[in-house]
Amino acid sequence: MSTSLDKARRAVVGGTALVVLLVLWEVAVHVLKVRPITLPPPSTVLLELAREWRWYLDHCYYTLITTLGGFALAVLVGVGLAMLLVASRNFTDAVYPMIVALNSVPKVAIAPLFVIWMGTGYEPKIAMAFLISVFAVLVDAVHGLRSVPQDVLDLGRVLKGSPLDFFLKVRLPGALPSILTGMKVAIALSLVGAIVGEFVASQRGLGYVILSAQGTFDTARVFAAVFLLAIMGMLLYGAVVWMERRATPWRVVHD
Repeated sequence: MSTSLDKARRAVVGGTALVVLLVLWEVAVHVLKVRPITLPPPSTVLLELAREWRWYLDHCYYTLITTLGGFALAVLVGVGLAMLLVASRNFTDAVYPMIVALNSVPKVAIAPLFVIWMGTGYEPKIAMAFLISVFAVLVDAVHGLRSVPQDVLDLGRVLKGSPLDFFLKVRLPGALPSILTGMKVAIALSLVGAIVGEFVASQRGLGYVILSAQGTFDTARVFAAVFLLAIMGMLLYGAVVWMERRATPWRVVHD
């Protein structure tokens, strides 16, 4: 009961702070006579969203699909690579330096190559979302798989199960908190990657909305797209936190 009240209190405080910020923003724009092309008031941004909500919804859907596609691929590849890195020292010595080198390359520099290789559809945006987010999953998954207590590992070996049973029932549950932590970082990075991909070559998505609005100096439309991206990022992060609570009920998750 106290937990529910605490969540309600935090929601009220957060909502109140947001309303106060928007009111101050609205008042400041009118009092200081700031030009709308420089900083539109929140009322103009909300009016823009209300007037074209179906159009914005279509672009949100496109960005959401590419974000989730890249995120799912990052989780599958990141956890799979982590398993191989933990299982084989030779594989680690051969592959990990290349992974670190690839992660050090600015991702924006690689985005045009994805367009050349994959075209201008969903694929290059998903690839960019994957590339930006996979390292977060990989690092936390490796840390989690290597951090399982030795007594738990010894107990698993004593029970003499198959290697698959050993992984699914001993290593994976022990590493799950770290993997989910990496996923919380990766979901935000996937959204960033999807937007970067849309900046490079796209006719749909919130990244395209921002880029096209910038070209026509439609600042209200830019703010509307950014506002929707903020909401989408919060909802996606909240979904991963919800999944973390269900997958690791023995832990206290701070969100």
